[in-house]
Amino acid sequence: MKILVLGSGAREHAIITSLLSERAGHEITAAPGNAGIAADVPTVALDANDPEVVAGYALDHDIELVVIGPEAPLVAGVADAVRTRGIPTFGPGQQAAQLEGSKAFAKRIMDAAGVPTGRAVQATSLLEAEQALDAFGAPYVVKADGLAAGKGVLVTHDREAAVAHASRWLTQGGVLVEEFLEGKEVSLFFLSDGHTVLPLTPAQDYKRLGDGDTGPNTGGMGAYSPLPWLAEDAVDEITATVAEPTVRQLAEEQTPFIGLLYCGLIVTPKGIRVIEFNARFGDPETQVVLPRLATPLSALLFAAATGALAGVPRPEFRADAAVTLVLASEGYPEAPVTGRPLTGLDAAAAVEGAHVLHAATGADAASGALIATGGRVLSVVALGDSFGEARSRAYEAMGRIGLEGGQYRTDIAARV
Repeated sequence: MKILVLGSGAREHAIITSLLSERAGHEITAAPGNAGIAADVPTVALDANDPEVVAGYALDHDIELVVIGPEAPLVAGVADAVRTRGIPTFGPGQQAAQLEGSKAFAKRIMDAAGVPTGRAVQATSLLEAEQALDAFGAPYVVKADGLAAGKGVLVTHDREAAVAHASRWLTQGGVLVEEFLEGKEVSLFFLSDGHTVLPLTPAQDYKRLGDGDTGPNTGGMGAYSPLPWLAEDAVDEITATVAEPTVRQLAEEQTPFIGLLYCGLIVTPKGIRVIEFNARFGDPETQVVLPRLATPLSALLFAAATGALAGVPRPEFRADAAVTLVLASEGYPEAPVTGRPLTGLDAAAAVEGAHVLHAATGADAASGALIATGGRVLSVVALGDSFGEARSRAYEAMGRIGLEGGQYRTDIAARV
């Protein structure tokens, strides 16, 4: 199959790695990709957020499946433009992508569908935000209503910090003030063709920058899968109470959700609650979910894109434990230092059971050497018969990589 994968992160590298592992002769192109992806498949420098550019490229090159990785192209309507040309597309249309693009839209859909979630107040002024903060009390939870690259959520006991966060994001739209939910977090992905949903396997990510869940929120600093502590019937419960009602509600509103529904959940003393929805594969959870997938990924993506999930068996997963560690640049997330050389990647990939997925990497214009070009630079992924083995391999591999000022957490999956 001729497949176009849009995106340039470790998530897209994980998707491409999974597709290549099928050894099915797929012709895969990535746009725009990164240095690591370019070493595996051809890349093309097109604007992945431009609907007409992407649709034109897919038509001109006889693409049979377009897989949209990041959220920005979805919110920009890229899936609509490609799908209307008759090309199977894995990714929701612009309206359905508002599940991620607007926290207020997501809350409305959850309310209409009867999906269990926390209480929230949409604020369009600082006064409304402060009133909601005082009504809910500490810990305070403030979320930017729109896309914020994983940096729009603040959870804090500091009221002044909460007010400042609300003030910042109010200049770019509304904010949501939510009640604080306490418990263990779960990320669960669902494939959807607009009507049928199929669950993948649960994972847990680490959003705080530092060990012990300290420091600022990030796009994610690591993850692991499966979740031994999660109840055996939890996936079925989430399917029935969260994914199916949400997809059904969107279908009733004539905005079918076709693609990957990311459910960010928390297991509270009162039951499972939704923290957030995303409209695409999560990063870094994808890096630990896809290496455990035994069912061919291409068949699942194509079935979702063509409305054929009802005839597809539930995806199967290997028993291996998977751990991923994210290497970030100095100064991340506020002001990452870029342009520094990366070393030791071949040595890291030589560790048994480990591999490296690139995110913000590129080639130095003068020397051609590999350099870091952004905040989250790469993911080290390792599999093992146990979490102890997977963690050991992951940290051994990470220890072989050199990046001046590079930072990563040392406690990923330590408590499993």
